[in-house]
Amino acid sequence: MHRRWLSLFAAAAFAATFAPLSHGAEYPNKPIRLVVGFPPGGASDVVARLLQPSLQQQLGQPIVIENRPGANGNLANEAVARADPDGYTLLLGNPGPLVLNPYLYKRVAIDPAKAFTPVTQLTESPMVIVVPAKSSVKTMRDLLEKARRNPGKLTYGSAGNGSSMHVAGATLQMRLNAPLIHVPYKGSGPAINDLLGGQLDFMPDSRSTTLPLIRDGRLRALAVTGSHRVSDLPDVPTVAESGLPGFDVTTWLGVVAPAGTPTPIVLKLYKAFNVALKDPTVDKRLNELGTGVKGSKPEEFAKALEGERQSARQLVQKTGMSIE
Repeated sequence: MHRRWLSLFAAAAFAATFAPLSHGAEYPNKPIRLVVGFPPGGASDVVARLLQPSLQQQLGQPIVIENRPGANGNLANEAVARADPDGYTLLLGNPGPLVLNPYLYKRVAIDPAKAFTPVTQLTESPMVIVVPAKSSVKTMRDLLEKARRNPGKLTYGSAGNGSSMHVAGATLQMRLNAPLIHVPYKGSGPAINDLLGGQLDFMPDSRSTTLPLIRDGRLRALAVTGSHRVSDLPDVPTVAESGLPGFDVTTWLGVVAPAGTPTPIVLKLYKAFNVALKDPTVDKRLNELGTGVKGSKPEEFAKALEGERQSARQLVQKTGMSIE
């Protein structure tokens, strides 16, 4: 009997000793850092802060948004890639840092294909190709024909080298097999101002930027860059409908974690982000920004990233796109 009581006491002591440890090991049990590779107020930052309240509710921990701008997202890439793969440091990125940068820069510190585990693609949005309202170009077919007749003379602006706008213009150039002049700016705003002033011929840009200017008659929408028309511009054809079949260039945002993050943690994060995306307030605001909700599974996002990397490699090789 004495021996039995000793055994029971030992078992209880063991359970009492390790119960707090087991509870503390549950994920998450401390704040989660969401790193954004661009300045506050930009599209990536806006989406991160839209999702923040719902994520905190789902995960039961603070979500700390950390802006680490620089080198087209490379600085944020490096910070997250070097973090512990424990689910407490995540990266919200776009096609630049997650796909394009290794092909645009001569040297990058980390390879995103190896450094990260995909969690989910949050959003996807086609851009709109616009011209000033006073332009003689009335349709996308007009623009394509003018570019072919005047190789190396048409100019387009972008928010900078390696931006989604630059990619759209370079893809257009590759498909046309006619050179275009890319004019990079420090942000979309200055580029739009020059477009409105007639210093640029055309520009691919987000719907959130262009829609107000289209509606007040200052810009003319020629085409959307995705595979299908969009609800807020139902009469505007796609580039594919306008003479370049298969043309499909979109901008998107996605979340990744350091490589080696355990699968149960990745799946828990995926579910939390998807619940946040379905929040009515978030959904409404994203629609106002001209952004479509994606919410893909980790394996789906991984497959999409691989396909985009193959396309990016070919695009850079054929067009000579470069940041350095």
